[in-house]
Amino acid sequence: MLKKKECVAMLLAGGQGSRLYALTNKIAKPAVAFGAKYRIIDFPLSNCINSGIDTVGVLTQYEPLELNEYIGNGQPWDLDRAYGGVHILSPYQAKKKQSWFEGTANAIYQNMSFMKRYDPEYVLILSGDHIYKMDYAAMLRAHKATGADCTIAAIEVPLKEASRFGVLNCNPDGSIYEFEEKPKVPKSNLASMGIYIFTASKLFKYLEEDDANPNSSKDFGKDVLPAMLHAGEKMFSYRFKGYWKDVGTISSLWESNMDLLGPAPAFDVGDSDWKIHSRNPLAPPEYIGDKAQVGNSLVALGCEIEGTVEHSVLAASVVVEEGATVRDSVLMAGTVVKRGAVVEYSIIDANVVVEEDARVGAPKEEGAGIAVLGRNIRIARGASVAGGQILDKDYKGE
Repeated sequence: MLKKKECVAMLLAGGQGSRLYALTNKIAKPAVAFGAKYRIIDFPLSNCINSGIDTVGVLTQYEPLELNEYIGNGQPWDLDRAYGGVHILSPYQAKKKQSWFEGTANAIYQNMSFMKRYDPEYVLILSGDHIYKMDYAAMLRAHKATGADCTIAAIEVPLKEASRFGVLNCNPDGSIYEFEEKPKVPKSNLASMGIYIFTASKLFKYLEEDDANPNSSKDFGKDVLPAMLHAGEKMFSYRFKGYWKDVGTISSLWESNMDLLGPAPAFDVGDSDWKIHSRNPLAPPEYIGDKAQVGNSLVALGCEIEGTVEHSVLAASVVVEEGATVRDSVLMAGTVVKRGAVVEYSIIDANVVVEEDARVGAPKEEGAGIAVLGRNIRIARGASVAGGQILDKDYKGE
């Protein structure tokens, strides 16, 4: 008989990421590139294996092809296991009703059979759109110590931003007495991180009740957590002190990329004690030309830099030709910035060509916003893309 797993993780990775606009037209948000050589999903997957959790279900729905290919058999994260490992869990046709996931709770409910295969004592629920390093094993120890039925990871945020989150109102011992989903007037600044540990039997019970409730929106924050609290279940917060960023918007994705830059980065992805694993493309070493000027930037393997790159993040095989300038920007794999072109305060997706003397974005100081270019498009020679403009098609500048 196979040994049961103490804890299995369920990673919600099916979101459309509509606030990322052109960057998620063709891929799921967790598959978006980050930090020169990563994808967003690398962070929760790496956290799992670093925390000793080797069984992970990844729930996909929106544009899953590239995400599925990227995860593959889980080998880069040491999740290619004969028993356990990483599993892609897509919606499927059931006998009684349509199979699309109706909400976060419904997505987990539809995959209860996967969880029950491993007979876990605990289930860890994760989101696929956050950048952070976190020891889930420490959170699990806290869950056991308090005897909680549900533990919610939480982080302090500025009070003026708290209305964007689920807010936890807690007693001095950390027990939760009220949960408010995106309140207009928050009572505290302790925000839910969308990371939950449930005692498995309680999770299954409340998911079944939620599925049977025709008035439920099938969401953890709106339905399941308030129902547990109303029923008097033991619910505790787990305070997280490290770096955590929800990269669900263009501005937060840009900011988190910039947080990787030195000399004292706000977030260190090079920590050998907590390695962030990824599936990196094969590429030769980066080439920096004799006339190139590169300052305070991340430059991945395969890049060819002949021009100027300042305060920017460049993924694999980006080309910046002589006379071109890239400043305050994030360029994803395979993008080419040709001679005389200028890119400022922008996010440019994979395999974009910025032709000679074109201009993308405006200086950050001007406050026009971040320019965004979707993948596989071409900006014509001499064309100008305004600061804050978002394009997902070839642009000639008419």
